[in-house]
Amino acid sequence: MPRKRKTKRFRAVTAVKELARERVGTPPAAKVVPHKKKKPEKHKPTLGKLLGEAD
Repeated sequence: MPRKRKTKRFRAVTAVKELARERVGTPPAAKVVPHKKKKPEKHKPTLGKLLGEAD
C-alpha cells in the first residue's frame, strides 16, 4: 500500500508570491553582474594576438 503524501503547511509568503505571479507575471531573470574591482583592458587586442589565440 503506497504511503500518504505529507500535506504542506500553509505559508503566507508562498501564497502572496503565487498571487503576485498571477497578477503581475513572473519576475525577470537574474542578470550577471560584472566585477567592480576588475578593470577592463585599456587597448583592443591586435590582429596578431587574435590570430595567435585562435590556434
